[in-house]
Amino acid sequence: MAALQGLPDVALVFVYALVTALATGLGAVPFYFVKTISERFVAYSNAIAAGLMAGASFGLVSEGSGHGRLETLGGAVLGVLFILGTQRVLGDHDEEELVFGAATGESARRMLLMLVVMTVHSFSEGVAVGVSFGGGMTLATLITVAIAIHNVPEGVAITAVMRPRGVSVTKCAGWSIVSSLPQPLMAVPAFLFVEAFRPALPWGLGFAAGAMLFMVLVELLPEAYHQGRRARVATLTTLSIISMVLFQRLL
Repeated sequence: MAALQGLPDVALVFVYALVTALATGLGAVPFYFVKTISERFVAYSNAIAAGLMAGASFGLVSEGSGHGRLETLGGAVLGVLFILGTQRVLGDHDEEELVFGAATGESARRMLLMLVVMTVHSFSEGVAVGVSFGGGMTLATLITVAIAIHNVPEGVAITAVMRPRGVSVTKCAGWSIVSSLPQPLMAVPAFLFVEAFRPALPWGLGFAAGAMLFMVLVELLPEAYHQGRRARVATLTTLSIISMVLFQRLL
């Protein structure tokens, strides 16, 4: 990233945040090597996605509480209410009419919900990148690299839900990147109005955590337990949570 130092400040912020968005697409790469998709593969993919999202939620709560505990809790409540509202809106459509890529009905609804959750989550990450530039280039680079690395398993989580339902790996990578586009879009205004955006960080982090955790408990895990062996689903989910938490601690 040193070669980018000569860019104007706003352009530099945008490019840094764009890198974090593009990194999300890397999460689809492992799925190029998965040839067959069975019902159990769907179950275990959902288990891994659930673990990654739950682990990320814990990290978001931890980060948000450092900026404001009550604000983080309030954001989490709003996140849960947002998912309930989104489920109601998507549920108003006839399952045979709802189409997303190669999927229809319930599968299409679940993929749309996953993308909505991850896209909303990206807003807070974009704000984090923009705000970090207020602390200098060293801090900004550290935060950008950390979020970019963190986004790779998010891409895995998105692809793990979409790929078993007939979406090509290339399109999974594309949708993963699309879900992170709020990061460059939010980073620039956050950089320009850093003091105004700082108070919103715990709300945004809590919102993302609440939305993701609620989706894990209501959408991903129930389907995983229904289609796969309970012990394996529990094992994969637990290992994914621990891996994500340790991964964030290392960063």
